[in-house]
Amino acid sequence: MEFALSEDQLMLQSSVQGTLENVSSLDHVRRVAAGEHEVTGAINAALAELGLAQLLIPETHGGLGLGALEAALVQEALGFAVSPAAFLASALATEAIKSAGTEAQQSQWLPAINTGTVRMAAALTETVSTREGAGLVAENGHLTGKTLFALEADTATHLLTADTAGGLHLVDLTAPTITQSPLETIDQTRRYTELVFDKTAAEPLGQNGAGSPALQRTLALGRILLAADTLGACQNMLGKAIAYAAERKQFGRVIGSFQAVKHMCAEMAAKLEPARSLVWHSAYLFDTEPEKAALMACLAKSHLSEVGTFVARTSTEVHGGMGFTDLVGLHYWFKRIGANRQWLGGPEILRAEAARLQGWA
Repeated sequence: MEFALSEDQLMLQSSVQGTLENVSSLDHVRRVAAGEHEVTGAINAALAELGLAQLLIPETHGGLGLGALEAALVQEALGFAVSPAAFLASALATEAIKSAGTEAQQSQWLPAINTGTVRMAAALTETVSTREGAGLVAENGHLTGKTLFALEADTATHLLTADTAGGLHLVDLTAPTITQSPLETIDQTRRYTELVFDKTAAEPLGQNGAGSPALQRTLALGRILLAADTLGACQNMLGKAIAYAAERKQFGRVIGSFQAVKHMCAEMAAKLEPARSLVWHSAYLFDTEPEKAALMACLAKSHLSEVGTFVARTSTEVHGGMGFTDLVGLHYWFKRIGANRQWLGGPEILRAEAARLQGWA
């Protein structure tokens, strides 16, 4: 049996890549990193014309009805371009509403996401690991507490979040009882926000409790997409290393002719290619064998985090001192991979969770 992308899937990824080349070049990324956040709006508008917000929404609610594999291909392209575009949080919110929401909630929220009337952020950090003083408590339809590293909250109208018991909630970010504070991280291509709630009205999704299947499925999709994002970033860093080695001369020869540099590039490629299969397979199982989704997502993200760290370090070493300058811009991919490694669980946390899922711990 041959497992390969369909013509439509290849066309989807190619369309996203082509658009990103025009609207999310390295110069655009530099401008976003420098604080010109209006650039992100232009990028999001261009990608919206491709229908990315509709990707995971069922056809019955006006969407394209595609699956996790297509979403992973989109996220891989975004990682390749280290684009600041909003996609991941919306995908998580869509999945949460599909998995946990009642029919009435799906009819209300999914068409609104589809048309762009509602733009979603996501804050699920405390479901994986909690810093002191963080966490949300749900009581009588209201949330109180603090959640960290909310993704895409600066451009969103609503938020998907979870309380300390694992219940999923939708929150209007314009509520006066929410205090938003930007968080500075190593990744300048994305904006993270600290949100403090003071008895803020929240709409619970369905009947959720601790460890609910809907929460686990939402986390699984997020981990798959983060793995895909890292995969795309690694592919770009490998390509840049090979191109640099082919033109940079030392001792009268291009450095790519030295065996040590050849080995560095070959080892990056050898680690990266099977990682691609792992990401695609985990995304495929998410839709076809849901009972395996949580385990495969943990394995995919934990492995890609390690591969990503290796590729980021090795590509920078191939570039020598140039790897640390803004001229090449390599550090944007380096830091994106580092941020992806931690969001929704680092390798150690995910491997421990995989062990529990398999009954080994």
